[in-house]
Amino acid sequence: MPLLWLALAVLLLPALWLLVLPLRRASALAKAQRGYEEADRSVEQNLAIYRRRLASLEAARARGEIDETRFAEDRLELERSLLEDTETLAKRPLKAAGAGRLMVPITMVAVAVAAFVWYGQQGASGDLALYALQQEVRQDPQGSPAMMIERLEDEAFRQPDNPNLWASLFPLYRDNGQAAEAIDALERLIALEGREPALLAQLAQIQFFAANRTLTGEVQALVDETLGKDPREPTILGMLGIEAFDHGRYETAIDYWRRAVAGFNNPAAAESLRQGIAVAQARLGREAERDPAVDEPGISVRVRLDERFAERVGREASVFVVARDVAGERPPLAIVRATVGELPLTVRLDDGDAMSPMARLSQVEEARLVVRVSPSGQAEPRPGDLVGEHPAVPVAAESEPVEVIIDRVIEIRNEIDE
Repeated sequence: MPLLWLALAVLLLPALWLLVLPLRRASALAKAQRGYEEADRSVEQNLAIYRRRLASLEAARARGEIDETRFAEDRLELERSLLEDTETLAKRPLKAAGAGRLMVPITMVAVAVAAFVWYGQQGASGDLALYALQQEVRQDPQGSPAMMIERLEDEAFRQPDNPNLWASLFPLYRDNGQAAEAIDALERLIALEGREPALLAQLAQIQFFAANRTLTGEVQALVDETLGKDPREPTILGMLGIEAFDHGRYETAIDYWRRAVAGFNNPAAAESLRQGIAVAQARLGREAERDPAVDEPGISVRVRLDERFAERVGREASVFVVARDVAGERPPLAIVRATVGELPLTVRLDDGDAMSPMARLSQVEEARLVVRVSPSGQAEPRPGDLVGEHPAVPVAAESEPVEVIIDRVIEIRNEIDE
């Protein structure tokens, strides 16, 4: 901030210089004006003309061309004309060149104060302070999301009405599994920015996941309000697709997700929905073709969270149970999504959980299991996610559950390859 005020002061210098400039030129201008007035002979010329015309009138009277009455009228008119001409040429005395110089510094101070007061009220000093804070944390060797949250919370006491601050805090809370704080930050942002469809959609989505992927009355009210303003809002459509998928309404989920893909500008989000559509289509095909008398090959998995991390993530954080080929050369063979609140959890992975018909569990004899907890709900691994793994597990029609314990933290983005 000191640099900002210094920059403003530097920008004021040209304006103040322009205010001083007339004072610097005052002496030269006064001298030139005085010389002009001294050289002016307009009054003498008017008097000479008056005398010549008066002499002409007197001569005309002496010759008898005009009588006394006419002479008096013409002389009065001549004198009135002289007075009028002289009055227009009358000059006020010149003031000293330094007269009024006190107003210059007063005006300079007034301009400077007005500029700083105006910027303090209308400028973006708060956003600059926010940017400086974020850069400081990012460049700090010990910088972390927790440090960023702490610093932004301190700044919130100084800038409670800055929407950009709450817009920065919301995703940090969300990705850190602090659902209540994320909802509060988003509600503050909505109070400042208005009930925009995009903001209402994010609020509905985070409340949906906080309620363990349930369309509560509050969530449904937000959904109705958002779709009333923007029927094509992609975040809402994507969320409704998830709810339909969770309840086995795969055709409805596919419809919602296709409409959401058309409205997303984020390629990664659109690709994630396309993968969901592929899974829903595969499950539709599986339900149509499944023979109840035949057990499909698959893997039963029992997932639990190490007690050390019980307080690290919220109950609404996403859990991805993924089966991959042992060599890691194919796309994921099967994937099931749950939440931390459902742990410990036993699930069975089979071809119905495939993301693509070209990569299924029945195509391999063994598979590697990877279980990841994502506070952000993103399918892509991120630093700070929790993970557990199990090496080669046989794929069979019947098998005892294999236990996978979520017991370590991803430190770098490419530490595991899902």
